[in-house]
Amino acid sequence: MSYQFDFSSVLPYSGMIAEGLGRTLVLTIVGTIFGLALGIFAGACRAWKVQPLSTIFRVYIELIRNTPFLVQLFFIFFGLPAIGVTMNAWTASILAMIINLGAYSAEIVRAGIQATAKGQIEAAESLAMTRFQVLRYVVLPPSLGRVWPALCSQIIIVMLGSSVCSQISMEDLTFAANFIQSRNFRSFEIYIVIAVLYLILSVVIRALLLRLGRICFKGSDRV
Repeated sequence: MSYQFDFSSVLPYSGMIAEGLGRTLVLTIVGTIFGLALGIFAGACRAWKVQPLSTIFRVYIELIRNTPFLVQLFFIFFGLPAIGVTMNAWTASILAMIINLGAYSAEIVRAGIQATAKGQIEAAESLAMTRFQVLRYVVLPPSLGRVWPALCSQIIIVMLGSSVCSQISMEDLTFAANFIQSRNFRSFEIYIVIAVLYLILSVVIRALLLRLGRICFKGSDRV
């Protein structure tokens, strides 16, 4: 017997899907802003060997990059309450995304900074610029321009990985899909719809980020 598709069974839950989509989008935006800020700071400290921060961030990066995102999320949500640190699913999801994106983007940013020609740095120092001024005005803008496409890809990866936040009852897009299929038992249809929505999100966010990069890093060494 051939399978009979019935996408009309998903329509009554369109409001719930829209809410889940909105939460996933907000989760991505907040995680991206603070995750990139953390990554840029950590990457700069690592590239310029600012001690003891460089060593601290090295341990942090190795720890996060070598453990699953789901384990990190569970540690924050289920593990930290054991020492008295409790938070709701939304806060735990945001924190997990920031920490995860920060670690991966730090290494990308570090690679961009280390690719800066030494002559540029020496020229800036000859103008009596401080170490921070050299980083802020001479090194960082072209470095971010070079690695911006890689950062965009990492943001998309983290956004897609946020689907596991539904495991702690974060009411995102995947949570909506799980709830709906448990009610109408049309798993094939609902997960096709959710997959398409994630695909659209990925394409749109990537396009917007690349556009933002062209505006912010105009004239710098970008791809």
